Amino acid sequence: MTSFSEASAGKGRGRRIILWRHGQTSWNVERRFQGSTDVELTETGLAQARRAARLLASLQPDAMVASDLRRAAATAAELATLTGLDVTYDEALRETYAGAWQGLTHDEIIARYGEQYTAWKRGEPVRRGGGELETEVADRAAPVVLRHAEKLPEDGTLVVVSHGGTIRTTIGRLLGLDPHHWESLGGLSNCCWSVLGEGARGWRLLEHNAGTLPEPVLGDDD
Repeated sequence: MTSFSEASAGKGRGRRIILWRHGQTSWNVERRFQGSTDVELTETGLAQARRAARLLASLQPDAMVASDLRRAAATAAELATLTGLDVTYDEALRETYAGAWQGLTHDEIIARYGEQYTAWKRGEPVRRGGGELETEVADRAAPVVLRHAEKLPEDGTLVVVSHGGTIRTTIGRLLGLDPHHWESLGGLSNCCWSVLGEGARGWRLLEHNAGTLPEPVLGDDD
C-alpha cells in the first residue's frame, strides 16, 4: 500500500480525499455508542486534533468539509487555524443514527441487542437500534464528499472531518465495494485518517487508519 509520504508527494497524482476521524470523546473511552448524539472532545481529544492538524497542514489542503457535530467541528477547527481554510459544515456527514443503541455501552448493546449486533457483524443490512442502514449513511455522505472533491483544482486535496462509521461506509461506496464487504475495512482510531486518490479507474485507497502507531479503535463501528 502506498505510504503517506508517497500519497502526499504532489503533482501528477490527481485529486486526493483525506477522510479524518474526530478526536477522542468521553463516550469513546467508555465504549458508549455515540451515533448522532452531540458529544464534545475530551482534553486528550483536543490534543490529538492539534497533533494531527500539524501533520495534515503540511499537505497544504485546498478545501475542508466537516460534520456539524461538535466533536468533528472542534477537530476541523484545529486544522482551519493552521491553514486559514474555511470549513463547510454539513449534517450529512454526521455519524450513523442508531436509535436505541445511542448512549449504550458496548456490553449493554451485546446484552440487549445481541442478535442484531451479530447480524450486523455478519454484513447483513441491520437498522441498529431502529436507526439508519449503513447504505443510507453512504447515500447521504458520499455525494457530499464527491461534490466537494469535484470542485478541487487539479492535484488538489480535500479534507473531510467526520466519524468512524460514516467514513468507513463512504470509503466503501467510493471504492465501489459491495456493502456486505464494507466491514472488511477496519475502523479508524481517534484523529486518524484515510487517503483516497483519484486513479484512471476511479478512487483508490492509498492509506488507511494513518496518523499514529497502532491503537485500539474506540468507536461506533468496532
